[in-house]
Amino acid sequence: MHSKIEQEKLYGAHNYEPIPVVLTQGSGVLVWDEEKNVYIDMMSAYSAVSHGHCHPKLVKILQDQAEKLAVVSRAFYSNNLADFLQKICEVTGFEKALPMNSGAEGVETALKAARKWAYTKKGIAENKAEIIVCEGNFHGRTIAIIGMSSEAQYRDGFGPFPAGFKIIPYNDPSQLEQAITPNTAAFLVEPLQGEAGIIVPDAGYLAKCAEICRRHNVLLICDEIQTGMGRTGKFLASEHDNVKPDAVILGKALGGGLLPISVFLTKKEVMDVFTPGDHGSTFGGNPLAAAVGKAAIEVLFEENLIAHSKELGDYFLAALKKIKSPLIDEVRGKGLLIGLAINPSYYTAREICLRLLKKGVLTKETHHTVIRLAPPLIIKKEQIDQVVGIIKEVLTEAVIK
Repeated sequence: MHSKIEQEKLYGAHNYEPIPVVLTQGSGVLVWDEEKNVYIDMMSAYSAVSHGHCHPKLVKILQDQAEKLAVVSRAFYSNNLADFLQKICEVTGFEKALPMNSGAEGVETALKAARKWAYTKKGIAENKAEIIVCEGNFHGRTIAIIGMSSEAQYRDGFGPFPAGFKIIPYNDPSQLEQAITPNTAAFLVEPLQGEAGIIVPDAGYLAKCAEICRRHNVLLICDEIQTGMGRTGKFLASEHDNVKPDAVILGKALGGGLLPISVFLTKKEVMDVFTPGDHGSTFGGNPLAAAVGKAAIEVLFEENLIAHSKELGDYFLAALKKIKSPLIDEVRGKGLLIGLAINPSYYTAREICLRLLKKGVLTKETHHTVIRLAPPLIIKKEQIDQVVGIIKEVLTEAVIK
């Protein structure tokens, strides 16, 4: 086994099971390993590298800002944060933004805001607020978040969990209607479930949920950490249903593939429940992150990456659906967030990922049955053709063997 892999296993926690490749360099859609083998990246770090690896403009802004001022904490004002907050609010149409670092921190921020809004604005009795989530959700790894997960492994050995969460089936608005009580503060939902296997709900699902939430004075909070920033062919995936949620959480690609940046966006009525000391983060909204985050948004529009995601995503989906193989159960997705469901009676999805690795395509399975195909949004049609050809080749060889 490779010495770096052995070294990481020796000194690191075994909380991941990486594909056995040691990466050392990246540029655009491509990454290289220590032996200088080149791969097409079909993972984009779970959508965090939507702009491509080491985007020149973003790297330059990172370097320039790092030489001026990187971290001062929110104990003081800094000159970049206001511009970043204004940019993200203008692009999304929300009134207020609260910056954090990881996606999980953004979700925790949303949970706190929803609960305090419920007590101070909606009139729910203290400590009685409920937040509804969906089966198959993935919102992060903190104790509170895994407490509202339906995935047994995420919960195993980590209880007890905080109360106040209710889990309902995904893609069924009637279940939401039935689950709402006078104590319901919010409905937290992914417009398209990523970790669950790239699950695309029926058209109109989110719109129906939005109508139900409005009628019951329940906040609709969309977790767009993976689906936002153009990944599905719209800036926000909720736009596919023409829905304006009460709040949105962004992350991953907001950092331009360079830094962890997340943000909770909502209306004044919700955000203004926070007062000094209620919530914060040492690194959240630091000058370096603010400069990169603002530039990451600008690059999406300057390079027309959102429309590109729609066009190339449609092309990629169509090409994959033309592959005839008993190994493929289903191809599903939206924009450049695609899942290739593998028939488990033949192989696990990981086994197919390992075969793709040998032919220069880098990706990762989810739930043992689905291969993720989510390249940087800058990918070219020729590179998609190359990947589709390799997938066909791998599946053909797998059937023969």
